[in-house]
Amino acid sequence: MKSSPHPAPRSTGRLRPLIATAPFLAALAATVVVYVSVSVRLPDPLATHFGADGRADGFTSPQGFLTGCLAVLLVLGIGFGLPALREPSAGTPWLIAGGFATAAALGYLICLTLLGNAGAPDGAAVRLPMWQMAVALGLAVPAGALGRLLAGPAPRPTEQAEGEAPRLDLPGATAAGWSRTISSPPLVALGVLVCGGGLVSILGGEVLTGVMLLLTGAVAVAVTSVRVTVDRRGLTLAPTLLSAFRIRFRRIAPDRVAEATSRRIDVFAEFGGWGYRVRPERSGLVLRSGDGLVLRLTGGRRFMVTVDDAATAAALLNTYADRARTRQGG
Repeated sequence: MKSSPHPAPRSTGRLRPLIATAPFLAALAATVVVYVSVSVRLPDPLATHFGADGRADGFTSPQGFLTGCLAVLLVLGIGFGLPALREPSAGTPWLIAGGFATAAALGYLICLTLLGNAGAPDGAAVRLPMWQMAVALGLAVPAGALGRLLAGPAPRPTEQAEGEAPRLDLPGATAAGWSRTISSPPLVALGVLVCGGGLVSILGGEVLTGVMLLLTGAVAVAVTSVRVTVDRRGLTLAPTLLSAFRIRFRRIAPDRVAEATSRRIDVFAEFGGWGYRVRPERSGLVLRSGDGLVLRLTGGRRFMVTVDDAATAAALLNTYADRARTRQGG
């Protein structure tokens, strides 16, 4: 039985993408203003990382620091803004609140670093006391509260009714297979942007940060195209770009499937975002909202995959599950 969702007011819904990206745009603007105002008084290299005692232990060029900070703020703004373009879910307002908190803390620390370096004869002479981290966290709390307020009320999730559990009429010893590829262009774009941020960071002298961003972006791009296969071995999920290495995300044998059905899956309402998600009593690989395969496992949990032609996959998987139970005498 379906329940009617209670969406946020239309004006709030239309403005949510702008609201989600606004704090990062503000932090970006503040960074540029502060940099321009103190650029002639910055040492080269300037101090960009500090130890527990407040002494500088990491340095980079002023231009590299600015470029890296702007890249990070831009990537984060896109990352928090993209989900707001989709149909709002119960987690969307809290995602926006998290974006406000992140932008406030990060923007404060970036501007503080620039101001702390201004006028210093050498980057090694700059100090940044650790209590400033507490100040950044203190700013993040009211900023997050403001974001939650501006995001508006959270809609109630809609419970989708599952379809019937069909079967394919296959003769006793006949085998069949089904396969589709699923992908997520927004996640690909985000992965490419993260890789770009890594390259910019490396060029700016932040090698460790750049390498971490490159690895994160590369992994994100590699897992955004997945081959979904149903055959006599059950359900198999494998990354398309890593097929030469025979890597699998997951395989579920037919004897573990109590029932397979298909229905529409709302990614944000049911899982809170894209990717491989784990929630109480269910998990899934969800790269978009739409038609999806829903498996009720013998242990009681559900596993979901958003994929086209899910009804055919469900019917074939049910047929193989019936055969497995017959062989086991179930």
